[in-house]
Amino acid sequence: MKITVNAESREITTTILADALAELDFNSPAIATALNGIFVPQEDYSKTNLSQGDRLEVLAPMQGG
Repeated sequence: MKITVNAESREITTTILADALAELDFNSPAIATALNGIFVPQEDYSKTNLSQGDRLEVLAPMQGG
């Protein structure tokens, strides 16, 4: 299924957010996600369903100063 991840069209094989993040190599525990513009808490990743055409934003903390 196709979804948009950080403004880039991506093909994934799962419909569960937690599995999609692993499939897309977002493995850090320190990420934040928004699905279709709505924040998704980490404890909800395994029970959040994805659908064709969804927009997923994944943010990771940056180091530096």
